[in-house]
Amino acid sequence: MITLLHRRPGRHRAPRTAPVAAARRLLTAFTTGGFLAAAVAANLATDRFGLIPVGFGLTATAGTFAAGLVLLLRDLVHDLAGRAAVYLCIAAGALLSAATAGTRLAVASGVAFAVSELADLLVYQPLRRRTWAGAVLASNTAGALVDTTLFLALAGYPIAAALPGQLWVKTATTLTAVVSVVVARAVLRHRVRPEGP
Repeated sequence: MITLLHRRPGRHRAPRTAPVAAARRLLTAFTTGGFLAAAVAANLATDRFGLIPVGFGLTATAGTFAAGLVLLLRDLVHDLAGRAAVYLCIAAGALLSAATAGTRLAVASGVAFAVSELADLLVYQPLRRRTWAGAVLASNTAGALVDTTLFLALAGYPIAAALPGQLWVKTATTLTAVVSVVVARAVLRHRVRPEGP
């Protein structure tokens, strides 16, 4: 299924069979659900615990670990379902967050995710044609900077105190996820490689 996320532009695509289309729908539903769950979890954790230590003398909002995952899932939703689906996920995540973690965090995260999505797309789309991992790393770096700064400002957290820790956690989360996908792809390629004579 991972290979569905890595189609090279310009290559002829064979007609999609029913099992492949079903697998893609399932993967889209799983990724979209993960996006929403992670967005709500990020706001719930931040609402409950506020700023927490994240190592190296840095602090970040408690939901930053889940927010880093949201940035990666946002790129996957974009690949699988398009930009409109990403904005629907952002709106749905904001509504769910408002119901569970309060309006202030919901508005802060919704606005931050929407604006950072624009920064993310400006970086992600051109690079995606060359490499998925490079596109995710570069776009998440740009998106994380915009998202974090806006979220902290709108949610009322001290930017100077929390920004370095937020960026550290989001970068570590993104790197862990990207490395996991790249390793999984390499293992799958190795397993399906035809044996020599």
